[in-house]
Amino acid sequence: MAKPETPENWFLAPYCIGMKLRSLRTQKRLTLARLAVETGLSTALLSKLETDRMIPTLTTLATICRVYGVGLAYFFAEPTQHTLAVTRKVASQGRGRNPETGSRVPLHASIPNPLMDASLIELTPGSAANEPRPAAKKAVLVYVLDGRLHLDVGGMRETLDSGDCVYLESDLPLAWNAAGKQACRLLSVTTARNAESLPATPHNNPSATTPASTS
Repeated sequence: MAKPETPENWFLAPYCIGMKLRSLRTQKRLTLARLAVETGLSTALLSKLETDRMIPTLTTLATICRVYGVGLAYFFAEPTQHTLAVTRKVASQGRGRNPETGSRVPLHASIPNPLMDASLIELTPGSAANEPRPAAKKAVLVYVLDGRLHLDVGGMRETLDSGDCVYLESDLPLAWNAAGKQACRLLSVTTARNAESLPATPHNNPSATTPASTS
């Protein structure tokens, strides 16, 4: 049975209190029965709170906060960003198709200024494509869905089969083409241009080199 839509439910919905309660219990590896012992609350009440079938009072929430070691602000912090976009199959078929090189379907088409650029790419047999030269602090992840892919990065060539994945951080030129006589479908995810100003994650050993491929 769907819970009745009330002004209180509508106002509290963005805070996802039930989901946060369930997430905290999972992180602590507690069962509802164990949490009931720790808080003195019934398992039925705790279950209703986690599934948003009941709005907790501040006293009840404070009792649970004591067990989890968090403050009330954890549940009522204002969200700074919340974006959800779904690319439906019917809306993505045939978009961006070129008979000579294949097709590129953006998977974030409805998101303005996304933090990631994700595309479903199909390369026709014998076709080649030059990707935009990665800028500093830009990463690229490629996952081959079907076929085989020849990947060229700064003079180094790797052949990826279906199911293979490569992660690249480089400012060298990048190009790829479908290997053999079969089309190649791949998923490409890169950091977006507007995310390049973010600080790079430091590596444990900056002087270490990473093998080009892993068997």
